[in-house]
Amino acid sequence: MPDKPTRSSLPGLPTRHNRRRLRTRIVLSFFLLGLGLSTLIAVATLYFRNRIDHDVMDAALQKNNDLYADGFYQHPNGIAGVAFEKIQGKVFSKEKFDHAPQAWQSLPNGVFDIVEPAAVTGEKSYYKLAVRKDPNYWFFLAYDTHDEHEAQLRLNRWILASIGVFSISALIIGIWSASRVMSPVSDLVRLIRRRSGEGANAKALAPRFPNDEVGELARALDDYSDRINDAARREREFNADVSHELRTPLAVIRSTVELMLEQPDLSDKMRERILRIQRAQEGGTAITETLLLLSRGERIRGETSVARVAEQLLDAHRLQMRRGKQLDLRMEGNTALMVDAPEATVNVALGNLIANAVRYTDAGSVTVHIGADSVDVIDTGRGLSEEDEQRMVERGYRGDASSNTKGAGIGLAIVTRICALYGWQMQVRPRRDGTIGTVATLSFSEVR
Repeated sequence: MPDKPTRSSLPGLPTRHNRRRLRTRIVLSFFLLGLGLSTLIAVATLYFRNRIDHDVMDAALQKNNDLYADGFYQHPNGIAGVAFEKIQGKVFSKEKFDHAPQAWQSLPNGVFDIVEPAAVTGEKSYYKLAVRKDPNYWFFLAYDTHDEHEAQLRLNRWILASIGVFSISALIIGIWSASRVMSPVSDLVRLIRRRSGEGANAKALAPRFPNDEVGELARALDDYSDRINDAARREREFNADVSHELRTPLAVIRSTVELMLEQPDLSDKMRERILRIQRAQEGGTAITETLLLLSRGERIRGETSVARVAEQLLDAHRLQMRRGKQLDLRMEGNTALMVDAPEATVNVALGNLIANAVRYTDAGSVTVHIGADSVDVIDTGRGLSEEDEQRMVERGYRGDASSNTKGAGIGLAIVTRICALYGWQMQVRPRRDGTIGTVATLSFSEVR
C-alpha cells in the first residue's frame, strides 16, 4: 500500500479538467463568432472585389490594345502613340524593339500588373500593361492604377476597422447575453449556499424559478436534497438505536463478567474463558463507541496511554493463542506516549493493526514498537503483494494472504476513517530489512 492513500477516480465519471466559467465561455463564444464572421465577410469582400476589378480591367485593356493594334495596321503613319487621361499606348517596330522599356521586353502576350519606381519622384508606380507582340510590331497599352491602389489601401483600413467594431460589438452583446443567461444560475447558487446553513428546514428551490432548464435543475436539487435529508434522518435514528440497543447488552455482559470473576471457586480454565468474554465485551464496547463517533463525525478529546492500550491488546491475543499458533508478542519503545483521543478510539485503530499482524503471521513474532509520536506493528508474516499495497485500505478488500483466514476486510478501512477524523496517518508496507513480513505504522499528528 502506498505511504498515503490516494482517492481513485470514480467509475463512469470523466476526469476533471480545469475549465473556464460558463459566463466567460458564453462571452468568448460571442466574441469569437463576431470576429470570425467579420473576418470572413471582409476577406470575401476583398477577394471578390479584386477578382472582379482585375477581370474587368484586364478584359478592357486587352480589347483596347487589340483595337489599338488593328487601328495601327490600318493607318500605320497616323498613330505614333495614343495618350489618354490614365491610358497610354505605344508601338515599336521590329527595328526598335530594343527601344521598348527594359521591363516590357521580356513579357509575353497578355495583361500584367507592373510595380516600378516613378522616374521623377522615385515613389512606386502601379499600372496594368496589356502586351501584344506580333512578328514586326510590339503593342503596349498601359493603364495607371495608382489611384485604384490607394483606394484599395483605404478600403483595407476601413474593413479592418469594421472588424474591430463588429468584434467589440459582439463582445458587448456577449457580456450582456451572458449576464442575462447566467443570472438565474447565479441566483440558484446563491440560494443553495444560503440553504446549506438552514439544514432540514430549508425552503424548496423549484418554486422560485420558472419552468425552464434552471427550474428543472432546481427541482432535481430539491429531490436530491430530500434524499440526503432522509438518509441523514435514518442515520441519526440508527445511531440512536445502536447507542441504546448495543450499549445496554454490553453493559449487562460487563457486569455479569465482573460478578463471575469474583467467584472464589473458579477453575483456571473457566477463569480463562470468562476473561476472553470480558476482552470481547471490551472490544465490542470500544468498536461501538468508535463507530458512533465516526458516523456523527465527532472528534472527542481524551488522555490515552498508547502503551497501556497496546499491552491490553497483546494480552488479549495471548489468551486467544494458548491453544493455537505460538507467536512471540512483545511491546517496546516509548511507554510514556500519550494521545489526545478516547481510549476506545485508540483501541480500535491500534487493535486492527495488531489483529491483522497476528492473523497473517503463522510463525515468528509480532512486535509493537512505540516511537516518539507513532506506533509500528512489525510482523514476520506472509508479506504484501503489489496489489495488496495498492488496495489495502479499500473497504471489503482481502488480500492474497487472507485465503485461509476469517475477516470481512473492513478493519483498515475503519482505521483510515479514524485517521481522517483525528488527523492521523496510517501506512502499511512490506519489511525492507531482508525479512518477509509487514510493517504497519500509525502516526499521531497531535501528541501530548
